[in-house]
Amino acid sequence: MTTDLATLTSAADGWDDMAKEFSKQEKAYKRDVHGISMGQTWLGLSADAANRRFDTTLTEYQDAQTEAKAIASLLRDAHTQFVDLRGKLRTARQEAIEADMKVSDQGVVSYDTQRVSESTRTAYRHDPDFQESVRKSVRSWQERIDQLVKAVTDADKGVEIAFNAVVVDTDLQDGTFNGFNGQAKGDIEKYEAENAEEIATRIAGGEKVSAAQLAELDRAFRDNAKSKEFTQTLLSGLGASGTMELTNRLSTLSHGGKDRGTFAGLQEGLANSLATATKNPDSAFYRKFRTDMQKAGVQKFDLDVANQKISVGVGHGQQVRGYQSLVTLMQAGDGYSGQFLKDLATDIRAVEDKTQGGDPDIWDLSGHFSGKDDGWFANDPLDGVLGIMAKDPSTTISYLDPGPDGKNDNLTYLLAERDWNHVDTTRWQGKVEVTGEDTFDQDVRAGLGLALATGATGNVAGADGTEFSRHTAAQARVMHATVNLLDYGHADGTFGEDKKEPRTGKADELLAGDDYAALRGPLSQALADYSPDVVETINGDAPGGRAGRAEIYENGEDSQIQNSRSSLIRMMRGVSEADDIQNFERIYHAQQGYMSEQLMDKDFPNATAALNEARKYGEVTGALNAVGGDVKMDVHDDKISDATDTRFYGYHLGGGMITNIPIVGDMSQRLVDISLNNWLAGVQAEEGSLAKEELNRSNDVAQDNIDRYFDRWGEERSLAPEVAEDAAGEAQQSYISGRQTAYEALRSR
Repeated sequence: MTTDLATLTSAADGWDDMAKEFSKQEKAYKRDVHGISMGQTWLGLSADAANRRFDTTLTEYQDAQTEAKAIASLLRDAHTQFVDLRGKLRTARQEAIEADMKVSDQGVVSYDTQRVSESTRTAYRHDPDFQESVRKSVRSWQERIDQLVKAVTDADKGVEIAFNAVVVDTDLQDGTFNGFNGQAKGDIEKYEAENAEEIATRIAGGEKVSAAQLAELDRAFRDNAKSKEFTQTLLSGLGASGTMELTNRLSTLSHGGKDRGTFAGLQEGLANSLATATKNPDSAFYRKFRTDMQKAGVQKFDLDVANQKISVGVGHGQQVRGYQSLVTLMQAGDGYSGQFLKDLATDIRAVEDKTQGGDPDIWDLSGHFSGKDDGWFANDPLDGVLGIMAKDPSTTISYLDPGPDGKNDNLTYLLAERDWNHVDTTRWQGKVEVTGEDTFDQDVRAGLGLALATGATGNVAGADGTEFSRHTAAQARVMHATVNLLDYGHADGTFGEDKKEPRTGKADELLAGDDYAALRGPLSQALADYSPDVVETINGDAPGGRAGRAEIYENGEDSQIQNSRSSLIRMMRGVSEADDIQNFERIYHAQQGYMSEQLMDKDFPNATAALNEARKYGEVTGALNAVGGDVKMDVHDDKISDATDTRFYGYHLGGGMITNIPIVGDMSQRLVDISLNNWLAGVQAEEGSLAKEELNRSNDVAQDNIDRYFDRWGEERSLAPEVAEDAAGEAQQSYISGRQTAYEALRSR
């Protein structure tokens, strides 16, 4: 902190001056010495021998200039880094002091009781909660100071590596042994990369590497995570194939044996280096790495988790493909550019899509790769890329959006055309083991599910809910096409001009399959986010009506899906097919929340307007309850037997929060809580009707709930009692229509 860093730039100036002096000497030597052997006055064997020696000496004068200039550049590079890092450390220290902390000369942070008021000191002495708060603050500041000190230390080590390397003559053919370095570089990060490459290559080759060298590689990754020069130099040195060999070795070491955490950290460092190196798709490095990866991506590599998956017989000793290794590596990092993710997905599809000359079975392996033990390996690299892409909404939307002209077929390929079965099976015919039908892994379509939720909503899958709103045209196209593809197998739903016979919707049956289980949670989040569109489609308010249209309603940021009512009902039923009823709860709560907002926020100039809104509420609630009844929710009684009768919007039956649900205002919250009070009993009453095939039987529980709901609505809006009563009656009538609609959409018996 007290070093005069200006001495670094002064030294750099001295080295530049030295280079200039060598330049003068080079010219004099070339003129007065080297030139003698080049003329006609000295000929013969002695002249030839002298000329070779004079060439070497002339080259040394030139190499000396290169080395001197490189050292000057390294000194200035070091100066820039140290000034920046020291400045950050000084800023952190000052901010800590302003936050009533003391920071010693050794960087130790403590609470400065002398800076605070007497009342604060008293609280600090006697209030345990305040003491704990101070301790947390001290720890936070200490961590920040420690990280910045470590950053300086890391940078200092990088400078040391560069200065040790810059003076080494690496050209064994220049006529000298350990002469001046004609290949000297003036970039610290490039020397760090070369040093890291040497260690990494030894790891990839299975050589024993010392703990100190592992620590140095980790430091290099940490110190240069954002350095284009370091990351591109490292990966260029390793090459695409070498990078795959390294990541496979790190995968093996981080999932077995000792020091797993060390190797997992190195894997993360390598992944983040890849993210930085591929940031610019227009760079020469990017183009070459992508071209090389297109070759390495289909090559086979050794990986212990794969070749040991089957102990004997078919599948034993199997190898993995480069793209599987690459995506496995990428899952350990983050920050990838959108273009890199899209290019990678495009390249992987080209390898597997038979319409592009690919092999749908190229990723097939024996044994399963899912769960906590083996799920880290991306045996399905395209699904793995989609899972990574799902963290980047704009990229995901761009990749999945069919576009206004429908020319982007990625969504159609993923939902209707792709072969998702990548697990080889065998069967025995007598004493011979023969190949059986391919099957799917337990985490099949996991990445696709996340990408669909992100692409349809513009929110990262699993993120906290936001206020109800419409969507962009691109988001709506993703959602609209997803519903149609899952329900009818075609992005245009039932509206294709070339169809020879009516298409039958089957989203509920499709999503019930185990191979679609990973889509159910994310799609329930998307359906909850699209509650305004879904509710209005069911009650007939949507631009496309209840029958829907082939395309979305495009209106900028207020665009809407226009799927048919029956398709949306089947989607709701399909995503609710699970032991955990939270998917259905999420949709139920969200739609009730949206309808409550409408009832609380809209103006009703007359009783007719109020009755019309009540009709819509009843129709949607009837459909929802019918869907819930079809889910057979009584199997969950053991989970909810202790739950109270009072429900709150956004809370699970067991009391936990329902995640990813849109939020509503306080007034709507009070109203929607009434609709959720004992709502499960109304759903189970529908289930009872289904079980007894008494679809026309009234649902007294649901109707009582509607009465209470509109009573509260009338109180909150200060309406005449008869208006609320009439509204409840209207809602009860439309409830019957809504439930019947749902039964028909589900082909319920």
